[in-house]
Amino acid sequence: MLLDHPTDGPAAIHTHIGAIFVSLELSRSSWLVTSLSPGKGEKMSKHSVTAGDAAGLLKLFAEFKRKAEVRTGQNYPIITIQEAGLDGFWLHRVLQQEGVESHVVDPASIATPRRRRRAKTDRLDGETLLRTLLAYKRGEPRVCAMVVAPSPEEEDRRRLCRERRTLIDERVVHVNRIKGLLFAQGICDYRPLRRDRRRRLEALRTGDSRELPSHLKAQIGRELDRLELLLEQIKAVEAGQEALLTAARQPAGKETAPDAVTMLLALKGMGANFAAVLWSEAFYRQFAGRRQVAAYAGLAATPWRSGGIAREQGVSKAGNPRLRTTMIQLAWLWIRHQPQSALTRWFKEHSPRGRKRAIVALARKLLVALWKYVTAGVVIEGAAMKPVA
Repeated sequence: MLLDHPTDGPAAIHTHIGAIFVSLELSRSSWLVTSLSPGKGEKMSKHSVTAGDAAGLLKLFAEFKRKAEVRTGQNYPIITIQEAGLDGFWLHRVLQQEGVESHVVDPASIATPRRRRRAKTDRLDGETLLRTLLAYKRGEPRVCAMVVAPSPEEEDRRRLCRERRTLIDERVVHVNRIKGLLFAQGICDYRPLRRDRRRRLEALRTGDSRELPSHLKAQIGRELDRLELLLEQIKAVEAGQEALLTAARQPAGKETAPDAVTMLLALKGMGANFAAVLWSEAFYRQFAGRRQVAAYAGLAATPWRSGGIAREQGVSKAGNPRLRTTMIQLAWLWIRHQPQSALTRWFKEHSPRGRKRAIVALARKLLVALWKYVTAGVVIEGAAMKPVA
């Protein structure tokens, strides 16, 4: 049985760092604030604030500082931690503007008990977050993974790529629904994305040579209305994306190096959409090394090795899912458009062992190579460039 051993002496964390540590467990209705202040032993205090009430939260922080100063005679700073989630980064930015040291943590990186049945409440989660923050500030290695919060401009810039992906998914849904409705009538050669879709709909006949039923035709007509609206919105988003890329590109002069967008678009097989996703989802931030690049995309390997057991579990899938999907798609296109590159030759040597595993490994290698290319100017071996206009 595990036992906690309380002590009346001052905790080392209090004497070495000297701060008020606060964890924020955010929900739609309320925020649970768990704090640990100097001069209060090891006792954690918990308070509740209405969700969205940033002014009330700052008022509570001021009360924490006042009570700590009364107990110890010193003024302590506040250090907070919160999980990355539905609330985004607006509260993180508010706290930073008020001079509060704020951290946003990846919740999946926090260690949890491995019992088959474990208790989970907001109170326990708040205490776990607070202990994680204390360990992080003590300098314990790999205790958690802190999220690099994007700036408002960077966050807004990637809206276009994400909206385009959402609109295309909706387009697929409507196209498949129309095809399914017609397939039930014995029609399998109708293409809803063709420009003459309305005219061809009127000329359709069922498999038993009947005209389309009136209600079915009306339903398909409404589906086409929604589909055409989606096509217009996709065009508008792609136009905005093209304008964003054009504004980001700058001609390289004698004193200025080419930007990431220009360098990406110079590669053969690299289109505007791939360049926009890579620029807005990955290359807007700094990475410490190639392992961090692969881990950010969820393409890092996850080995399982213990004693005599050694096996691979595949990629972690713990990073940015949009970037990971884009890199898999780009890897297939890289093989087609860059057949003489060293990466393509590597894929052909390893693909007999399994094309799926090889293409994922190629996506990881390609992402690292592109990162070195846009940050350090390391040209990908054997890569072909687009002809200069």
